[in-house]
Amino acid sequence: MSLWKRGHVWWAYFYVDGVRHQVSTGTRNRRLAEQVLQKLKDEATAQQHALPALDPSMTFGVLAARFIANAGPKPHQLERLKNLLPFFADVPIGHITKPLLREFRQRRMARRPIVDATVNRDVAVLRHLLYWALDEGYLAANPLARLKLPRERRHQRPVMRLDEEGKLLAAAAPHLQALIIVALQTGMRRGEILHQRWEHVELDRQLLRVTRSKTFEGEGREIPLTSRIIELLSRRQQSEGVVFPYRGRPIAQIKTAWRHALKKAGIRHVRFHDLRHTFNTRLLEAGVLQEVRKALMGHVSGGGIHAVYTHIELPLKRDAIARLEGWLARQHQHQDQHQQPSPSTEGGVS
Repeated sequence: MSLWKRGHVWWAYFYVDGVRHQVSTGTRNRRLAEQVLQKLKDEATAQQHALPALDPSMTFGVLAARFIANAGPKPHQLERLKNLLPFFADVPIGHITKPLLREFRQRRMARRPIVDATVNRDVAVLRHLLYWALDEGYLAANPLARLKLPRERRHQRPVMRLDEEGKLLAAAAPHLQALIIVALQTGMRRGEILHQRWEHVELDRQLLRVTRSKTFEGEGREIPLTSRIIELLSRRQQSEGVVFPYRGRPIAQIKTAWRHALKKAGIRHVRFHDLRHTFNTRLLEAGVLQEVRKALMGHVSGGGIHAVYTHIELPLKRDAIARLEGWLARQHQHQDQHQQPSPSTEGGVS
């Protein structure tokens, strides 16, 4: 029985998703109490199955705040929001259109010289938030769903020379030095290095398993270690925790330290990510095949949707790292020979 009397008033109970709800009908009349109970059940059922209320008038600033609070945003998304919010913060999400986006692109590129690829990254985050609004029921459709982004020009990526590497390492702070060496001799991404844990480092096997990768295909790949990295890790070996902390805590970002090191070293501007490209280029010059380079760097094989992670046997990877070490040794020897002063006649001319 769903109704019972407590004192002179009828009470009711009903279930929603297996949860028992108990309320007072507020009446002494049983027939009226039955009507109240039916209304309570109908309202609970409607609320259970109703779609979220659309809210296209919500500003992008409010949407961004909800996204940050509930969606677990990635660091690059938070970084791009710094560019998006000054322009879109007060714009209702239902009013974000392609013409408005073109205006944003024009203003963004007018402030300082940047390439289309940079703005495309901003737009990708904007579109991602609008898809999230669609999933949450705030929008009926994503107005940027079929947006065609400007084609990005391919730019030649800088490769760090050995003399630049030496100057940079000499100028870098100790914690940054270690990150630079690892990036140049493993090809790992910055985020992969900063999140690398000791539980996934096997110094006895001279092997490192990537703990956290930007891409799914890069997860769990094995990278043989050079003798220089083995020496570096042996000096700081721990049983657990992040491999490269700063003052006992994980490193969140290295932008300031990187900028200061470049300035102090007096070399051309390069990004930390260019160290990864340098690793790949050095492997190429050492004669390492493309598929092996892909496997070491965590790239997919091929370009289709069914492309899978490149499976290369560990001995081939070890051979690639050995080739890299040999190439570096020859390059350093060649560099030292050219830096030696030319012989001169002692005691002057007789």
